[in-house]
Amino acid sequence: MQKVLGIALALLLVLSVASAWAGEIEGKIQKVDPADRMFVLEDGTQLWVAEGLSLETLKEGASVKASYEERDGKKIATSFEVSP
Repeated sequence: MQKVLGIALALLLVLSVASAWAGEIEGKIQKVDPADRMFVLEDGTQLWVAEGLSLETLKEGASVKASYEERDGKKIATSFEVSP
């Protein structure tokens, strides 16, 4: 019984860590798609902007530093800083 409980707890820990995976990225904005709430960096990386964040400062050619989370195979920008 303890072995089963230990395995279940280990599995729960792995799943919770995997779903909370986050990263940071920097680059120049190549394209902004307001309809899809998404922007593309010059290296081809696609980031979708989380609900509640404004897309107004995202401009093609600007530099951006973004924090993101992986959700359903997509990089969701949870915060970003844009500089001209």
